[in-house]
Amino acid sequence: MKKMICALLIAALMLPVCALADEVVNVFNWEDYIDEAVLEQFEQETGIKVNYMRFTENEDMIISVESNPGAFDVVFPSEYMVERLFNRGELAEINFDNIPNFANIREDLKNPSYDPGNAHSVPYMWGTLGILYNTKLVDEADVQSWSVLWNPKYAGQVLMMDSLRDTMGIALIMADPENSMNCTDFTQLSAAKDLLIQQKQAGMVKAYGVDEFKDKMVAGEGALAVVYSGDAEYAIELNEDLAYAVPQEGSNIWVDSAVIPISAKNKENAEKFIDFLCRPDIAAANVQEIGYCSPNAAAIDLLGDEYQSNPVMNPSDEVIARCEYYHDLDETWLNIYTTLYSEVLSAKVN
Repeated sequence: MKKMICALLIAALMLPVCALADEVVNVFNWEDYIDEAVLEQFEQETGIKVNYMRFTENEDMIISVESNPGAFDVVFPSEYMVERLFNRGELAEINFDNIPNFANIREDLKNPSYDPGNAHSVPYMWGTLGILYNTKLVDEADVQSWSVLWNPKYAGQVLMMDSLRDTMGIALIMADPENSMNCTDFTQLSAAKDLLIQQKQAGMVKAYGVDEFKDKMVAGEGALAVVYSGDAEYAIELNEDLAYAVPQEGSNIWVDSAVIPISAKNKENAEKFIDFLCRPDIAAANVQEIGYCSPNAAAIDLLGDEYQSNPVMNPSDEVIARCEYYHDLDETWLNIYTTLYSEVLSAKVN
């Protein structure tokens, strides 16, 4: 009898723990890409615990998602990686009945070419790729073209993005302005590789990197850096001598979106979390914290003139028109890009 009572007590004690354990959402997002207070607010309002994990590269993210099925409920890939995950059958269709705040998303970011009808993705943040430069060291006219990154007067002062698609994409445009940043022409890709090697061997490049460049530019450790617009905004706020430009030849317009892996264990909680992020006040809080462009029209209204008049965070239609999305590359072309870019990184400086 005592054993039965003890067993019943143990079972009763375990019930709320199990219930709480079920109310979770496992989120996998970029580093430094959310207002931490938003996570706490979601937990308080919904009772759903957020297990929040971070990645720094799309390629690292997809390896984690594919090798750990069921570990993540919401993931935030960039546009071409949304396409890749979909092509591999790894994304769940989103039930938009559970995401009424999707109505707040800008019309020009809905129904994108990488995910028609937004069947599998909801835009979270977006922005451009461009040049962050020190106005005390660089002429504004020079940064209207990507060629500034090859200009000898800035030798040893250029910080280049260590990113396969971004760096090869810039060089493709430099090799031929008619090229797409999604080019699959081996001759043009080889020409882009040669340009990057020439740039490196001419002593133009001070370093290759990613996230650290915003702080290096704030500290005056470079004249020019290839960065994402959100990193540019962060740096400009800390150093009034810095400015940002999207060159006339064109660039990448990227969108990081919330997706739900098909292996997600908490799909409804994932949709509740995505809907929460699309709420205007929450979207505005995230933009104010991290400095990237909001895809949320209602949040933009809340943010007012300070945001709306900022060309870094709210690029003009003219800038957007000369930018393009990245698309996924099939395995053959991805290997070609990877091989050519590896030759750039391994090239010795003269």
